[in-house]
Amino acid sequence: MPGGRFAPSPTGALHLGNLRTALAASVSARCRRVPFIVRMEELDRVTASPLHEADQLADLAAIGISSDGEVIRQSERFDRYADALSELMSRHMTYECWCTRREIREAAAAPHAVGTEGRYPGTCRDLSRAELDQRRASGRSPAVRLRADGSVVSFEDLVAGPQVRAADDVVLRRNDGVPAYQLAVVIDDDAQGIDEVIRGDDLLDSTAAQLLLIELLGLTRPTYGHLPLVVAADGQRLAKRHGAVTLAELAAQGIDAPSVRTRLLESLGWSPLAPIADWSTIPCEPFVYLPDDW
Repeated sequence: MPGGRFAPSPTGALHLGNLRTALAASVSARCRRVPFIVRMEELDRVTASPLHEADQLADLAAIGISSDGEVIRQSERFDRYADALSELMSRHMTYECWCTRREIREAAAAPHAVGTEGRYPGTCRDLSRAELDQRRASGRSPAVRLRADGSVVSFEDLVAGPQVRAADDVVLRRNDGVPAYQLAVVIDDDAQGIDEVIRGDDLLDSTAAQLLLIELLGLTRPTYGHLPLVVAADGQRLAKRHGAVTLAELAAQGIDAPSVRTRLLESLGWSPLAPIADWSTIPCEPFVYLPDDW
């Protein structure tokens, strides 16, 4: 059955941008008369916390959002990711990478690296046998990357419009053996029947690699909609330095959860007049834009 989802990482309190995305995804699912699920993306067990998960679910409930079914946790699904990675490795669609984040930043900043900002520069993509042996003998554990080979992917974004983007050589398994987000997210979306993904446009650049993975693994391709990020009065992405950005912080200023919900829905072009638990009066129309500032 098709459905929509919201998939936060339980590493802290949800901020206004998270809540706005959750509302957009939830309302879209309600309008399409399909299930809406919440999935916890807590691959990193060092920073993820059951306490943060409980707080996030409580914040979602406070603005009228709940999951239609069990909340899924990625930490319970490592076997699925391992199977998918094994398939890609057997088809020579991956390679080992020993680069640190610092080395990647420095390579991207080099004079010859025009147009590679934010992308992997390919340092380990075509190492010789001698170079591979040297790195393996170093004792450092490698990450595993997708061998995208510059594949170009086209898709129609519900918000950003037509897109033609090159897939990056994204990490599929970290050097500590933990599955990476890019692989886990496409496996989970397919397994849960997600046919529409609503998320922030900070993830727009990664969509091409995810769509390539979907094609390589024979998964079902969802529709994507990438919302502009919530910004503050200075035009910068909303952050803690701008003051109250969570429900708890806003409540301390006398702004309750229903008021936050109304403001966020208005930022998407909806002006709900109904009580917080009643979605029936929200018009099912396309997303528009977000406010110039919160």
